[in-house]
Amino acid sequence: MTDPARHRRRPATALALVAPLAACGSGGDGGTPTINLYYPPEQNLQKVVDDCNTQAQGRYRIAYRVLPRQADDQRVQLVRRLAAGDTGMDVLGLDVTWTQEFASADWIREWTGQDRDEVEEGTLAGPLDTARYQDKLYGAPKNTNVQLLWYRTDLVPDAPKTWDDMIKQAQDLKAQGKPYQVLTMGAQYEGLVVLYNTLAESAGGKILSDDGKQAVMDAGTVTALDQLRRFATSGVTSPSFSNATEDPVRLEFQSGKGAFQVNWPFVYPALQEADPELAKKVKWARVPGIDANTPSKVTIGGVNLAVSAYSTHPAESFEAARCLRNAENQKFSAVNDGVPPTIERVYDDPEMAEAYPMKETILEELKEPATRPLTPAYQSISTVMSAILSPPSAIRPEQTADELRDAIADALESKGVLP
Repeated sequence: MTDPARHRRRPATALALVAPLAACGSGGDGGTPTINLYYPPEQNLQKVVDDCNTQAQGRYRIAYRVLPRQADDQRVQLVRRLAAGDTGMDVLGLDVTWTQEFASADWIREWTGQDRDEVEEGTLAGPLDTARYQDKLYGAPKNTNVQLLWYRTDLVPDAPKTWDDMIKQAQDLKAQGKPYQVLTMGAQYEGLVVLYNTLAESAGGKILSDDGKQAVMDAGTVTALDQLRRFATSGVTSPSFSNATEDPVRLEFQSGKGAFQVNWPFVYPALQEADPELAKKVKWARVPGIDANTPSKVTIGGVNLAVSAYSTHPAESFEAARCLRNAENQKFSAVNDGVPPTIERVYDDPEMAEAYPMKETILEELKEPATRPLTPAYQSISTVMSAILSPPSAIRPEQTADELRDAIADALESKGVLP
């Protein structure tokens, strides 16, 4: 299931399809090997590919094969071809929630030796956690992502520290006849799971056991369910909350209806272009927590680079993947495509200051992140969670926790849901 901010690769301008989807051979005729990179749409990634091809000095050539725009479609294409043992795929761009599933299916290769050491050096711990399975590294984190709180400084002087504070501020604005809505994603899809996961982790809750094999749904997760229900029934959400996804949330905030927005960093360049005057009034902060004395833990997204188990050029594929996600290229992608780096030192680069004025807040959240349940069964777990959590206004904390525990337990055993 997706990191719901696939829009993280879409600044205000439309994405260009930079390469055809049709696969080419991998150089099996003895010529220069072609390393087929299957990766989601990213507007300026071709420049990174071109630079890595120059660096390869003719030893291989990376070809960027653009995956479909929607994450579910991306996963379907990858799964079908890997299940068939397709040798025409080499380097794969995997949503962080897929890495363990693909590793458990033996579809991707382990990163070992110097390749692993280079990936782990200087990479933030949270993104690295998403790239591991059974204490082995199966992905190289290329970019990460994390939501922020965006708020109108002409309406509220300081960012709220908790969801209850934010609800109260919004209710006060509503009583004054001012823009007041708290806008975020509440539709029955991954975005709702991300919102709940952030609340649960912020409350100290556990959805799964540490080994990922048992459904827990402890007291912290019940607290999070209660918080989500109170938010949904507080009178400060948009009427479309239970159907809201990322881009409509962004557009509704840009229309002037919202005082607060919890969304991914892609909203910043979009707002700068769409309404520069409103943009001057908008600041950002860490997503509110549950308790005023405990900082929130915010769910991370992103993309990991993996090498297909069926690649006929694994050595060149690992080298190509290392180049695509090295520090210089991560900085380029951050500045030009708005995708937050996974290598910590990149945030200190002076070029990041203008493109990422919110970089310190992003890094602060990334150093204490929430990861979604790390399990090969995540696709199934996400499906049942989004169904049970929707609509949030109908949540009954204790009963909903019991339903989630049972459904997640079944999903872990591949019961009751489609693969």
